[in-house]
Amino acid sequence: MVKKEFTYKGKTFDELKLMSLQDFMKIAPSRVRRSLKRGLNPQHKKLLLKVKMSKDGKLKKPVKTHCRNMIVIPELVGVILHIYNGKEFVPVEITYEMLGKYLGEFAITRKKVEHSAPGIGATKSSAAMSVK
Repeated sequence: MVKKEFTYKGKTFDELKLMSLQDFMKIAPSRVRRSLKRGLNPQHKKLLLKVKMSKDGKLKKPVKTHCRNMIVIPELVGVILHIYNGKEFVPVEITYEMLGKYLGEFAITRKKVEHSAPGIGATKSSAAMSVK
């Protein structure tokens, strides 16, 4: 069985790595393209600088970020980012399939509600029970 090579909008990952940000914008979805057209804000530029330092081995600590609105671009692929979800930093490994999406999509901010057993007074029958 032959493993299928990853492509994004008809481009292989090697071609994507060689692309400039302007070329990546042309093949990205419209919402992402409009966001990138405005340019990266200072926090995004700082994150890209930290990622570059991490890839070079100059940064020993994990790369943590609050930038949930950062778009996954080819430069970020292969890095483990710790994305803040409002309570803690969630480690997320950036893969090819995440290209063109926002970092916040991978660090969920809400947990599933899990209820325990009902307490005394929760129902009419339990209200008459004696409390010890």
